Amino acid sequence: MTANHIWKFFRAGGFDQVRLDTGADLMALDELDQKLWVALACPTTGLEFDSRTLALIDTDNDGRIRAPELIAAVKWAGACLKSPDDLLKPAAELPLSAINDATPEARQVLVAARQILANLGKEEATVVTLEDTTDTAKIFAQTQFNGDGIIPADSAEDAATKAAINDIVACLGGDMDRNGKPGVSLAKVDQFFAEAQAYSDWWRLAETDPEILPLAASTPMAAGSFRTVKAKVDDYFTRCRLAVFDPRAANALNPEEKDYSAFTTKDLSLASNEIAGFPLAHVSAGKPLPLKEGLNPAWAAPMANFEAEIVRPFLGGQVFITEADWAAITAKLVAHEAWAAAKVGTAVEKLGLDRVREILAGESRETITKLIARDSALEPEYGAIAAVEKLVRYHQDL
Repeated sequence: MTANHIWKFFRAGGFDQVRLDTGADLMALDELDQKLWVALACPTTGLEFDSRTLALIDTDNDGRIRAPELIAAVKWAGACLKSPDDLLKPAAELPLSAINDATPEARQVLVAARQILANLGKEEATVVTLEDTTDTAKIFAQTQFNGDGIIPADSAEDAATKAAINDIVACLGGDMDRNGKPGVSLAKVDQFFAEAQAYSDWWRLAETDPEILPLAASTPMAAGSFRTVKAKVDDYFTRCRLAVFDPRAANALNPEEKDYSAFTTKDLSLASNEIAGFPLAHVSAGKPLPLKEGLNPAWAAPMANFEAEIVRPFLGGQVFITEADWAAITAKLVAHEAWAAAKVGTAVEKLGLDRVREILAGESRETITKLIARDSALEPEYGAIAAVEKLVRYHQDL
């Protein structure tokens, strides 16, 4: 490279250092032989220097600023100002009149600076400050769209779309919009509608297969009661089978007197694990399971629900069930249990099936997607606002 700039030096610390007295000196930094630089890199943290400005200069985000990055920062800032000499006059305020309106990029920065001030209610201001540029929530507080691709509910124009956005946020959580409000991104919308369709389709399987819902709408609740007692009922009939296999086992399969002796000095509660751990009923060879009298009291309430919601609808009113009855009940719920285990779309379940299908049948997805596209189209404008912050920081710190 042929160097055209004339440099001046001063001697300090035993070696010569270049003087940076004018904007022209800064703009010619790329011509200065880097053997004459005092240092060719520095960290972005641990310095007595604004860390945010350092982070902006560090364009590759590796935590260190190197000579090419500093040169690029100086070149960009100098080109955005009418006079690069302003970089040698650090100030917290950047006059709008100092911004170069002769180049497209700098002109866009100037337009963005004026837009920031207008959004903040400072239309008559002649300077833009760092404080003006850093609070994006205030900058965009009065605008419906801000270029971040996230739509809060109040950006929608109709009640149905607002409600759908609120439902998505309630189910999946919100993405934070630049104006400080929770909203939805395109990824969140796609996830919600995929979950909603899966949940609706999962329910449609049950609606078209009577074996899945043998007790109609009450099947899920009844199946819950079945699951609550299943292990305990299986345990009871297994013990009774063992007693058939070997009558000597019956006594060992029931609680012994010493098991009750441990309770004599305790305040008893039916919620205690010791009582709940006893068999459902007294075990003997081939004995049916009583549903009312002779039940372990810790299981009285769950068994009452089981009798009312499962036994009575399937087998009619009776005071006990045999192992064959239990096998028949289990068989009737096999399809339902397999269907329940394969549940999908749980993220939207809290809305209820009717609401999920109402949203799927409506136009909210298309409407929200269009709003997101409209918002995302303003990303260049936000980029220009970010450039204003960068120029204000460079003007103050470079």
